[in-house]
Amino acid sequence: MQRQRRWAIGAVPVMLLTACGGGGGGSPSGTDTGAEDPDRLKGRGGSSTPTSPTTPTTTPVGVVYGNLAAASLGVGASLNGAIPFPADNAWNTDISGAPVDPNSTNLINSIGADKGLYRDFGSGTWDGAPIGIPYMVVSGTQAKVTIEYNPDAYGDESDAGPFPMPLNAPIEGAPNTDGDRHVLVIDKDNNRLYEIGRAFPQSNRWVADAGAIFHTNSNNVRPTAQTGWTSADAAGLPIFPGLVRYDEASKGAGGIRHALRFTAARTRRAFVPPATHYASSNTDANLPPMGMRVRLKAGFVIPSTFSNEAKAILTALKTYGMFLADNGSDWFMSGAPDSRWDNDRLRTELASVKGRDLEVVKMTGMVTQV
Repeated sequence: MQRQRRWAIGAVPVMLLTACGGGGGGSPSGTDTGAEDPDRLKGRGGSSTPTSPTTPTTTPVGVVYGNLAAASLGVGASLNGAIPFPADNAWNTDISGAPVDPNSTNLINSIGADKGLYRDFGSGTWDGAPIGIPYMVVSGTQAKVTIEYNPDAYGDESDAGPFPMPLNAPIEGAPNTDGDRHVLVIDKDNNRLYEIGRAFPQSNRWVADAGAIFHTNSNNVRPTAQTGWTSADAAGLPIFPGLVRYDEASKGAGGIRHALRFTAARTRRAFVPPATHYASSNTDANLPPMGMRVRLKAGFVIPSTFSNEAKAILTALKTYGMFLADNGSDWFMSGAPDSRWDNDRLRTELASVKGRDLEVVKMTGMVTQV
């Protein structure tokens, strides 16, 4: 029997707001800060003609799939056009014409048809911590350290260390606080992504609740994983590929060429691929399972007055969608901290996009019992 995620749910009932998402960003999750834009109402409610998902037919100059060698080094470093996983990986597949799930309306309503999207990332700090999930890029020569897993957590579903994870790598959240405390490190030379959750650095090792190694040059993204296993994320997915990053978003429409990541307050005891884990005890079929993918409807017109960053995010939502990856505040989209984000403008722009402007991509292979 699959265990619920301790730090995502713990003793808090699944119907309540849980840990991931809901911190930072400068306004409450239920606040609607965006006004209706006449342009965006044109064609509202439209959806695309169902076709099969496709992989990119043309790759822009400088974009490389499944090889991170071009990435810069350091905290929040640019990948310089490199994208984790091959072009035909689920994270990078164009689903703009995929069929709509027959239960899409109920699933969207359960999260909030009238709630706006929210950026759970930004510039500056919130409660003493950078806003978002940080990451670090290292070279293949980075020294490896021991990873010790909490015996009461998910060591039996985790990948054994050592990891090339510096003890001063950035941790999600404010210092000396609880929460998810994710640490994400990319080894660009060996095409590996290392992620741990509820992570605490010690003098010569990390202590964490869960950890995973992902192969960013392969569609067998985590060779060790078994069905039902978690990762540093509740859904068993990698976190980094779904982050909104300024180096991509600043390029405007088409700058983000992969799916994104979001959270919801109430989820179902189920998951669909590429997710491998659920984090709920609620069996209501109208609640979203982990791994559920939503997209922005084809009929939604992105206002020409929006920032490049908002245009990039919304274009990516039309083309690649976003995966439900953890329990948290409704429609909270994850991203990396960056001093260049315009918090107020992006918050207002994204808040004008409501749940009713989204639709669920048809789900197959759902797992309800492990």
